[in-house]
Amino acid sequence: MDDVIEKSAMRKIYLRLLPFAIFTYFLAYIDRINVSFAGLTMQGNLHMSATAFGFAAGTFYWGYFIFEVPSNIVMEKVGARLWIARIMITWGICAGLTALVVGSNSFALVRFFLGAAEAGFFPGIILYFTYWFPSYHHARIVSGFLIGLPIAVAAGAPISTAILTLDGLMGLRGWQWMYIAEAIPTVLIGVVTLFVMTDRPEQATFLTQEEKTWLASKLLAERKAKEAVKTFTLWQAMFDPKVLLLALNYFGIVVASLGMLIFIPQIIKSIGSTSNMMAGWLTMIPYVCGGISLVVWGRISDRMQERRWNLLGTCLVSALGLIIAGYMMGTWWSLVGMSIAAMGFYGSKGPFWAMPPMFLTGTAAAASIAWINSIGNLGGFFGPWYVGVMKDMTGS
Repeated sequence: MDDVIEKSAMRKIYLRLLPFAIFTYFLAYIDRINVSFAGLTMQGNLHMSATAFGFAAGTFYWGYFIFEVPSNIVMEKVGARLWIARIMITWGICAGLTALVVGSNSFALVRFFLGAAEAGFFPGIILYFTYWFPSYHHARIVSGFLIGLPIAVAAGAPISTAILTLDGLMGLRGWQWMYIAEAIPTVLIGVVTLFVMTDRPEQATFLTQEEKTWLASKLLAERKAKEAVKTFTLWQAMFDPKVLLLALNYFGIVVASLGMLIFIPQIIKSIGSTSNMMAGWLTMIPYVCGGISLVVWGRISDRMQERRWNLLGTCLVSALGLIIAGYMMGTWWSLVGMSIAAMGFYGSKGPFWAMPPMFLTGTAAAASIAWINSIGNLGGFFGPWYVGVMKDMTGS
């Protein structure tokens, strides 16, 4: 009987939460990575060096770092529905304001505020899933949610480069139109979030009473089992060695993946005389590969009920791909290397984000998931900046 109730409840929850979560993350990443495509023309229009562009693009992650943990703690107190809606509306406004920047300083400032506005969205959704899914679903649901990320890059690439062709319309540059056009849907969906999201399973009108009772008892049993091993305070959790090691691991993943992401259109253009539009289409290839890996590796990790060795495997695949791309830079083999690297980057997401809820609960989980993500996302500052410095130093 419990098996029937479980299947029915999980099917309803997946169908209710996952498509909307994917779409919101798709918008989040469109607003985050459109800077890489804007850089094809924006950098020249505003007379920015690769170093200045990479530095300014990366200030997003300092805003993210400073406000990430407070944001997740607030969400734990006020509820996901209200807080996720607030995040989306404010980040959409900041994304649109990027169209007004006039140089590297104003660009860096707007990127910082964009990061501050978006802070807490990703770890908030990860925490939200722990309210609805037993632990043996975590890698699958996280992988399913994060499919919005490679889809955003793959679909956003040709969309963004197509908008760049509007250069001169109504006196605006193509990159200005891109920021405006891609910000508006985020604000609108932020308003819709208030009517779609449900904070907790006990408030869910789409579940029967039997399904609510089964889920509540299942999640309570898991929580008690974790707390029987150790109950963490907020500060103990944030500075627990396991949490710090996960943050360090994530920092390494983000340095490499964002360093590649921010400059990949320019790397692809260096292969040959491809147009901006063709660079957009070719950028899709690594991220389609990454999306497939994300879903497949998440399922493998859940099926095996194993996280650490799966995470190690994805990191090794990433390293191999980056080595190939580095040695073959300037040839089409670099695109092959970046595709392999993307498979590792995105394959790591499911097993990685299934690990913190294995030993953390409550506010400690909220703070630690945000802490891991905020430290890791500082790699989003250092990666693009480092690549920009190397490009200016070497000329390639």
